[in-house]
Amino acid sequence: MKTKTKVSITGYAGYIPKLRLPTSEIAQIWKGGGSGPNKAKSVANFDEDITTMSVEAARHAIIMANNPDIGAVFVGSESKPYAVKPTSTIVAQALGIHKTLAADFEFACKAGTEAMQVITGLIGSGMINNGIALGVDTAQGRPGDSLEYTASSGAAAFVLSSENNHGLAYVEASTSFVSDTGDFWRRQGESYPRHLSRFTGDPAYFFHVESSVRTLLEEINAKPTDFTYAVFHQPNPKFPLEVAKRLGFTKEQLEVGLLNPEIGNPYSASSPLGLIATLDVAKPGDKILLASFGSGAGSDAFSIIVEDNILNKRKNIVPLRQQIDDNIEINYSTYTKLRGILNK
Repeated sequence: MKTKTKVSITGYAGYIPKLRLPTSEIAQIWKGGGSGPNKAKSVANFDEDITTMSVEAARHAIIMANNPDIGAVFVGSESKPYAVKPTSTIVAQALGIHKTLAADFEFACKAGTEAMQVITGLIGSGMINNGIALGVDTAQGRPGDSLEYTASSGAAAFVLSSENNHGLAYVEASTSFVSDTGDFWRRQGESYPRHLSRFTGDPAYFFHVESSVRTLLEEINAKPTDFTYAVFHQPNPKFPLEVAKRLGFTKEQLEVGLLNPEIGNPYSASSPLGLIATLDVAKPGDKILLASFGSGAGSDAFSIIVEDNILNKRKNIVPLRQQIDDNIEINYSTYTKLRGILNK
C-alpha cells in the first residue's frame, strides 16, 4: 500500500528500563542452572508501566520532530494498566495534547506497527498532518514457562508527518497479512498468556512474516539486496535470523537492530525498537525493511528510506544502544517482587 502523499518520520525515541534480569537467574530457579536463549531481559521498575514509558519516549520523539501539532495519539500494547480505561488519553494529557484522536491498539506484538499503519493512512489521506504511534509493553511470562526468559519491557515512539523539511526518513510503502492462527492468547481475567508451541514457528511467525514481506517486495518491485538494513520481530534471537535467511536477507543486514540477546522481547516495542537502533546509525539513502509479527496472527511490513536530515536530527539524542549498556542487574527474587508475581 502506498499513500497518495509522502509520509515522513520526523521524530523517534525509545525507552528501555535500566533493570536487567539475567536469564541465568531464571534458569537457576526452574532448571537448576544454565541460561535462556537471550542473555538478559529488561524489567520495568515498580514505578514504571506502559503509560510512564510511553510518555518518556513520546516527549523525546516530539522534541526531535520540532514540536508539531499532534492530530493522533495511538498506543499499541497488550499490557495496559487498566482493563477498562484508555492509556492513550493519559499519555495525551501528560503531553498537553487535547485536540486529537486517541486510541489504544492491541494485536499482540504488532500493535505498535499497527498504530504506525493507521497514522500513515490518516496522514496520507489528508485527515491529519502529524501523529504519534507508540509500541510499548511490560510483557509477562508465566513463572517457569519458556516465555519468562524473553518477556521484557520497553517503549518505542514515532512521530509521523505529512511531507515537510523536518523528515529524517519516509515510508515508501507498507503491507499487512493476517489469519486466524491460535498460537498465543490470554483470556479475560487470566494473569499470563498461553501458547501452543507447535504453532509458534512455521504456522504463525514464519508464515505471516514471510507473506507480508514477499507482498511488500512484489508491490515495490524490490529484492532483499536493495535494503541496507532489515528489522524483524524478535521473540527470541533465532527466529529473526531464520526468517531473514528464508527471505534472502543476510545476517549483516540484521545485526544493528537485533536487540533480543540484550533486552529480550518487549512485545509491541520489539521490532519498533529494532528500527530505532537502526535509525541511530543509518545514513542518508539507506533503505530499511521493517517487519513485525503479532500472534493471533499477523504481520506488517514497511519499506523506509532514510533522508539527509537524519544527520542533524541525531545530534542531541542518546543512542538506544547506550540505553541498553546503561543497566543494573537484578536477581530473580527482586524481579518477582517488582512484577507482582508473588501476589498472583
